[in-house]
Amino acid sequence: MGAKIIPVISIRKRSSKKQRALEILVRLKRLYPNATCSLNYSTPVQLLVATILSAQCTDERVNQVTPALFSKFPDAASLANADLTELENLVRSTGFYRNKAKNIQAACQMIVNQFGGHVPKRMEQLLLLPGVARKTANVVLAHAYGIHVGVTVDTHVKRLSERLGLTEHTDPIRIERDLMGLLPQPDWENWSIRLIYHGRAVCKARSPACDACKLADLCPSAFNVPQVTVKPKVEEV
Repeated sequence: MGAKIIPVISIRKRSSKKQRALEILVRLKRLYPNATCSLNYSTPVQLLVATILSAQCTDERVNQVTPALFSKFPDAASLANADLTELENLVRSTGFYRNKAKNIQAACQMIVNQFGGHVPKRMEQLLLLPGVARKTANVVLAHAYGIHVGVTVDTHVKRLSERLGLTEHTDPIRIERDLMGLLPQPDWENWSIRLIYHGRAVCKARSPACDACKLADLCPSAFNVPQVTVKPKVEEV
């Protein structure tokens, strides 16, 4: 029998991908040195609520809604006992408001009844809360408690990780697993925050500014992402 052939090329590809990810991380830190969570909050439960509201909604809109919400219902106990219709009206402009209000109240009821009124600090416990998946749990753990157990994968992180050639997957959980293998654990959350900033400012979904991107030489998709052509409006006669 012949000797077993070791796939040297694939090993080089993995090594190169990790080196590229680390260089991208260095540049992101330089580009966005003060990047932090865009949501406004004072307590872990307020961060949890704001993150639930941010689904399919901009952080800017959430920050417009939460001052009145938290003034009326500042903690888990008050949210757990809130009038659901009033809660719906307060979060209406974030979209999907009925489902969000229901999840927020149910999550806060569980926090009060099962976790002594405190947002849990463990991933498996957070995932028990209604409306909470890994994205929300990662945000809460990292920013409320300084605990890094995963990489937050939102739409920006998903899009940019694919464009940068750091993952071949489209499922957020598999993307997260890929990124966790490429980046140092203390940088897992600040990677996501800075990538989100870059996605908003430069690498937009429809019109990425590759010519102005400081990551272009590290990006296999640079100048190859299809651009959206906006057709001029035709005046009606």
